[in-house]
This record gives sequence, C-alpha cells and structure tokens, in this order.
Amino acid sequence: MTVFVPRTAPGDLVQLTGLVRHARFARAVMAGVLAPGPGRVPPRCAHYERDRCGGCQLQHLDLPTQLGVKRAIVADALARIGRLVVEVPPLITAPEPWQYRSRITLTLGPGRRYAGFHPLDAPGRVFPLEQCHLAAPPLMELWRGVEPLLHLLPEDAAQLMLRVDRAGGLHLVVLAAGRTAWGDGPRVRTRLAERGVTATVWWQPEGGALRVVAGEREAVPATVFEQVHPGLADRIRAFAVAALGDVAGRRVWDLYAGIGETSEALHALGAEVESVELDPRAVDFGERLWRAGAHLREESQRPERGVTRHQGRVEDLVATMHHPDAVIANPPRAGMAREALTAILARRPGRVVYVSCDPATLARDLRRLAEPVDGGYRVTRVQPFDLFPETAHVETVAVLEA
Repeated sequence: MTVFVPRTAPGDLVQLTGLVRHARFARAVMAGVLAPGPGRVPPRCAHYERDRCGGCQLQHLDLPTQLGVKRAIVADALARIGRLVVEVPPLITAPEPWQYRSRITLTLGPGRRYAGFHPLDAPGRVFPLEQCHLAAPPLMELWRGVEPLLHLLPEDAAQLMLRVDRAGGLHLVVLAAGRTAWGDGPRVRTRLAERGVTATVWWQPEGGALRVVAGEREAVPATVFEQVHPGLADRIRAFAVAALGDVAGRRVWDLYAGIGETSEALHALGAEVESVELDPRAVDFGERLWRAGAHLREESQRPERGVTRHQGRVEDLVATMHHPDAVIANPPRAGMAREALTAILARRPGRVVYVSCDPATLARDLRRLAEPVDGGYRVTRVQPFDLFPETAHVETVAVLEA
C-alpha cells in the first residue's frame, strides 16, 4: 500500500506515526529519520521544522532533488490524468531560490498579539512569524516595521497582505472580517515612516471595496493578481508568447489576462488582441497602463490594430468573441471551465498555449482538448518552470497544435 508522508525525501528510511488507512492508500506523519536519503538537507528556515510551516514543502531537499521531484509531478500528471505521451524536459530554474516572493499574506493571531502563517495540515492555527526566507527583503523590512503596530489595526482585522510592486513601492493591505470603520491608517503609515519604511496602507472591510487609507492613492491596486516571482514570470510570459509563433496581423485571444502584460506583448508583435479578465480592477489598471504608453506606440512602427478588453468570466464571454487564429490562456489553479474548452474546440484556432500553475488541472484540460477524434489538438511541447522554489508548486507551459 502506498503511504503518503509529508517532509520525506527520496531514499529516506523513516519511522512513521499517525497512520490512517484508506481503501487504496494511507497517510502518516514522519516521527523521525532513521537514515536520510541522498537529497536531504537541513532546512534553512527555523519555522519549517519548529512550527511545521505550511508555506514551504520542500526545504528539506537540495535544489537538484526538488527539480527532479517537480519534473516527476508534471510527468505523472500528464501520463496518469491526461493520458498523454509527451516528453517533459528539465525545469527552467529561477535565478535565486530564496527571497523572491513579492507578496505574502499573514493571518492575525488572537487579540492581534501576533501574525504569521499556518502550520502544515493545521489551517485553523497560526504561529508568530519571525522571518520568511522566501519573502523579498523589502517585505521583511515592512514586516519588522508593522509587527510592533499590530495593536493599531482594526479589532476585526483577519489578515495582512504585504506586497512590493514592480517599481519597488511597498503596500500594507489590512483585510477585515467585519465592517467596523477604521481610522488609524494614517497613524500606521506615520509610525512606519518613523522606522524608515514608506508604505501605502490599504483597508478592505468584509464585502467592501479595497481602498487606500494612507499614502499614494494612484498606486497599483495592491490586490490585483501578479505572479509572486516577477522576474521568472516575465521569462514564462516571453516563452509563451514566442510559442504562439508569428502573430503579426492575426487575432489572438488572451484569456485570464490580468493587467494585460501579455496582451501588450502580443500587440507589440502586431497581433489584434481580444482579452478576458474577471477582476475589474485589473482591467482598469491595464487600460491605464495602455493609455500611458500610447505615445510610445505612436513613436514606434508597431501596427495599431489594438486590444479589445472584456471584463467577466471567460466561460461567459468566449462564445461571443471573434474567431481567433491563436489562443493563450493562463487560468487560475482550478483550470479552465468546460465551456471555455468547448469554445476553443469549436473555433479550432491553429495553436493554443496553456500556462498552468497546477499539473493536475493542466493534464485534465489538455486531455479534454486532445480527446475529440476529428477536432482535437496534439500536445507538441511542454516546458515546466521552477517559479516557486522550496515549494511543491510548479508552473508549466503547454503548446497545442490543431
């Protein structure tokens, strides 16, 4: 029987406890390592073992072993779930496996006395954060400034998001579990400034709109989605756009478009783009960026065929959009809705590039696109990226041909 045991390494001989049997498998907890496997290393972060932090899953493995594990995860999902025969090459690695995250989210402990992450397999508990070794250094500077000020947060504060944007600006986002008014945002910003930290302070009451309560009101919306590893995310985007081939004079769908960076890249290559994004703040910010760069586009020789932005759910909009010559999609972890996949199969663009953060849903969706006998696609290339070092997550780009 297969037994799933967190925090083990290939080749480990371990002692188990807490064995729970299921029909076809079992789960257990590692009580101790009797003989370490060749890839096991001491974790860099004290929280990893002391508090069983759930933010990382692979700190106990050296980097080559991590990369091998992730490659195997992708290959297994494509073969077992997708029933696809496709070569999975080695991962394209990140330039730095530590201090890369541009955003972290902390949960407030009882009485706002501390904030931190959740232990592995214990989402109802929180341990006090001292240092996160994945967070970019400016975020830890912000955290050291915020930690003594937790008592100034609203009593119904539930979470804090710390973010550094592309321009280096720092953001403190207070996410509340109620709607009680909060007036201490300016005080928090001032106290941070006294500690040498300049940050825009945001507040979002439960069910309400995110708003700036102190600082730059024209700042990047702090909750707009952006990959937490911007440098490697840019490489992934460039790889995915290049995989579409020559798009000059062609119509391309950019699905799950975020703030429109991929749309801008496609337009720069001469494509006519139709994009879809659910978050209205991302669509609005992308449009602002687009207008701000209009003079640059006029000075260049790039074709001005434009970008048409749609705000809403992909599955609700694709049936009404113009016929695409190619599609690029970057859905959330849940993957693409069946209606969206059906629309792609019905329109049958020549090439589809799928960017995924979850190998299981990627494999499921690729299988659906490849299944129809007469109208299915061939998966011609797969490339995984180590976008999230020290964790079990992996980003994968798949290329499909009609």
